Amino acid sequence: MTSPCPHQLDRIMAVMEAAFDPAYGEAWTRRQVAEALVLPSTHALVVDAEGAPIDAGPGPAPAPAGFVLSRHVLDEEELLLIAVVPGARRRGVGTALIGHLLAAARTRAVNRIFLEMRRGNPAIHLYHKLGFEPIGERRNYYRMANGTRIDAITFARSL
Repeated sequence: MTSPCPHQLDRIMAVMEAAFDPAYGEAWTRRQVAEALVLPSTHALVVDAEGAPIDAGPGPAPAPAGFVLSRHVLDEEELLLIAVVPGARRRGVGTALIGHLLAAARTRAVNRIFLEMRRGNPAIHLYHKLGFEPIGERRNYYRMANGTRIDAITFARSL
């Protein structure tokens, strides 16, 4: 098992800590991200506040503003996590992240991308704008920090 680039992992975790509200329990731990990144089917991209990719290596880099993690199997890809720091929201960073994901997925011969989100997540507007359609739901799927259950909505988009 190879280790993920520690600089990439640090940048992802910086965004994760800033972007996810602990009340929803959606953030992954450093270990979960690291374990996902060692799998050859998992892909990660970190971008700056302009939506431009940040090199995964060491050295000076702009502050990370968002990231996307995805996993592909055969001709399908699942968007596992997407996050944008609060100060960069509503500035096109999420749109840029998904644009990069769609372009990369096409190079992997992906025909369809899936994602799942909790009901009430404001990102639903972004997903609709970018062509994702709801295809199902899981009742009481997510558990908030206070124990409340929230439905999950599954979306798909053909490429």
